[in-house]
Amino acid sequence: MLVDIYRKGWALRYLREAIDEIKMAKKDSRAFGLVIEALRKAQTAVYYSLGEPLFIERVVEEALEEKTLPENPILRCLVDIERSIKRLESMQEMADRNDLIIKESDRIIFIASKIVDLLASGD
Repeated sequence: MLVDIYRKGWALRYLREAIDEIKMAKKDSRAFGLVIEALRKAQTAVYYSLGEPLFIERVVEEALEEKTLPENPILRCLVDIERSIKRLESMQEMADRNDLIIKESDRIIFIASKIVDLLASGD
């Protein structure tokens, strides 16, 4: 097992909550504000599956400050997720972009769930 039981539990919980919130946002346009919160939860799930979330978050923020893409493929993926979430946050006020935001959110949550599944499997 790559992740301890504590972090695995939190990763799976955050991922479940993210998936549920995206489903609510798809069903009810009044719940569209949940999209960014769901993406942050999916991101936190990935961070828990990799180790200490606060440490991972700092590493990603430092990599974002650099103008070049990280060579490490995992860090590159985490930076891509962060950039995508920030871009979607800035688009959230544009009602005509809801379909694009949902589509991109689905992609991010799919990637997050694959990462969590991979790293949290192996009981």
